[in-house]
Amino acid sequence: MSDFLAQQLPVLEAQITAYQNAITALATGGIQSYTLNTGQTVQTVTRLDLDKLQATLDALLNRYTLLSARCNGGAVTVATPAW
Repeated sequence: MSDFLAQQLPVLEAQITAYQNAITALATGGIQSYTLNTGQTVQTVTRLDLDKLQATLDALLNRYTLLSARCNGGAVTVATPAW
């Protein structure tokens, strides 16, 4: 199973890079739309999509962290505030 998980890490890295590039281009560039190619899908996004793009990027980063920990024998703890 760890071989499968290890093979997913480069896929996630490519997706993370694609989302980071899209967010950076839309947030700092003078462009109104960006063609996002994750290697699995191609879509056109706009500045209005920045919140959705950031949420997706956060989810991808969390997934990457989880898979990395599992591949390296580390444990993952999910904690929430006690209040």
